[in-house]
Amino acid sequence: MSKRIQFSATGGPEVLQYVDFTPVDPAAGEVQVENKAIGINYIDTYVRSGLYPPANFPSGLGTEAAGVVIKVGAGVSAVKPGDRVVYAQSALGAYSEVHNVPLEKVAILPDNLTFEQGAASFLKGLTVHYLLRQTYEVKPGEVFLFHAAAGGVGLIACQWAKALGAKLIGSVSSDEKAEQALRAGAWATINYRQENIAQRVAELTNGEKVNVVYDSVGQSTWQDSLNSLKRRGLMVSFGNASGPVTGVDLALLNQKGSLYVTRPSLNGYITNRQELQFASNELFSLIGSGAIKVDVKATQKFALADAQRAHQVLESGQTSGSSLLIPGL
Repeated sequence: MSKRIQFSATGGPEVLQYVDFTPVDPAAGEVQVENKAIGINYIDTYVRSGLYPPANFPSGLGTEAAGVVIKVGAGVSAVKPGDRVVYAQSALGAYSEVHNVPLEKVAILPDNLTFEQGAASFLKGLTVHYLLRQTYEVKPGEVFLFHAAAGGVGLIACQWAKALGAKLIGSVSSDEKAEQALRAGAWATINYRQENIAQRVAELTNGEKVNVVYDSVGQSTWQDSLNSLKRRGLMVSFGNASGPVTGVDLALLNQKGSLYVTRPSLNGYITNRQELQFASNELFSLIGSGAIKVDVKATQKFALADAQRAHQVLESGQTSGSSLLIPGL
């Protein structure tokens, strides 16, 4: 018997339940992992709240963790019991002591990374990889805007941008978060509670604006993002923390300079184990070299049983960087 988080209806954090369950053996092509650290991602709140509802109830939650392989299914030879691994994009259910994961979602965790580093960085790091390296390839010296720069994805983006020699302007909600983003490698920050984002972007770029904006905030930053772009610039909308963007006026893109908009997701960039290894190798190399540091605050590590509280804190905007669930904490 093991423990997991499940929910039987969409809603607020209170719908999350800590329950007993009996893990089934991994199917062919699957790996069974004993989770040591579980990543908490904002998309988990979208699933729980019903923005991205699960297909069936009761449902597990979470898609990312790091741990130790305890069983493998038929046809699996790339990993074996005892291997340290990390995974993302699994079926819902990573908020659990034990989880079965398709092999193509699993990467070997290098010995120089801890389970906490793996779970805190994998999904977020893979996200930054596709954003900065594939959706739009940021170049050395290039200035760009990245919203929520002190969040879990944002702090990795700040460090990755610095490693690339690019200049990230990060929007943040407080002076404290501005300091965190700057320490991580942001070139400049904008406190959107005190400053006009588009106006500050224009000032920081001597009126030129930027070629690309990365926006995970959604509704509340949509207009500012478009107003920060150069002619034929690219708006990368990859999240909805303030609510989804609806009723897009395509004519507005023309009026603001023939702008482009894309709504990418990790599932569109990593579809097999080869693509996973390509992205994870670059991520692990940067973490291993110290170019990207992954530190989780003690106040953002929660027992698995405290998933409700973890979601409350995440949605309150009080967090910076990554948060984790730790089985056995």
